Amino acid sequence: MIDRAALDQWYCLDPLAVIAQGSSGNQLLDQAIEITRTGDDFVVKADDRTLLHQLAFGHLWITLGTPERGLPLIPEAEEPDRRAVACGGITVRTSGLRIVENFLDMAHFPFVHADILGTEENTEVLKYSCEIRRDIDEVWATECQFVQPKAALSATDAVDIRYMYRVARPLVVLLYKTCVSDPDRWDVICLFVQPMTPDICRAHAMMYLIDGTSDLRDLIGFQQVIFLQDRIILENQRPRLLPLEPRLETPTRADASSIAYRRWLKEKGFTYGAISASSASQAR
Repeated sequence: MIDRAALDQWYCLDPLAVIAQGSSGNQLLDQAIEITRTGDDFVVKADDRTLLHQLAFGHLWITLGTPERGLPLIPEAEEPDRRAVACGGITVRTSGLRIVENFLDMAHFPFVHADILGTEENTEVLKYSCEIRRDIDEVWATECQFVQPKAALSATDAVDIRYMYRVARPLVVLLYKTCVSDPDRWDVICLFVQPMTPDICRAHAMMYLIDGTSDLRDLIGFQQVIFLQDRIILENQRPRLLPLEPRLETPTRADASSIAYRRWLKEKGFTYGAISASSASQAR
């Protein structure tokens, strides 16, 4: 049975431009989704039941339940001088929760993204702050930094990049990073994860950038190269589902954001794509 916490979420499907070209089906939480275009809007159904939907952040969002919260606020999406770049969806044979956890992880930069987001000469993850912000019900990691040889497409030299991570919903995560062209502002990279089954998902990347010169195809290509490097690691990670019990995997100091994320999911009872306490005890 799918947990109520998972059902009562908004989930991202394909970019509007892709759906408008004739996308006729999809999958969410083990259910087939039928999408029909009606003028400038869409009708979305599952098992002949019409679903709630909304158009936001360049994508179609749907729910199978009755969410108590709307979509997270992303003020940068409204800033007129930013470029909104939809990078498309990539299917990954792993839990959507694993995708978010990998997005939060800085320790893999020098090894998985060598000479782009890190180098093997600089592998240390410096201490950072992480907390569950109870007033807004989000997980935040701040004061993060990492030396990156190619922090963005527009970067020409290695830069000491500052980061903030924000888990706004169980499968919506945002990265705020130093803007190479304007150090007083942040570039924003969003990852909207669509859980198709417990161990198969699609990751939809959306970027809001201060970059008025780079070619759009190059911006998308740069981000896709990074994510495809991640996909190789994610699809070989075992177990595919994310353990919520800390004793099942041994964390390190660099995993503070992962620890907070897992604790937050457990508090919510969000178990779709996770190994819960009950299933862990059965496995033993």
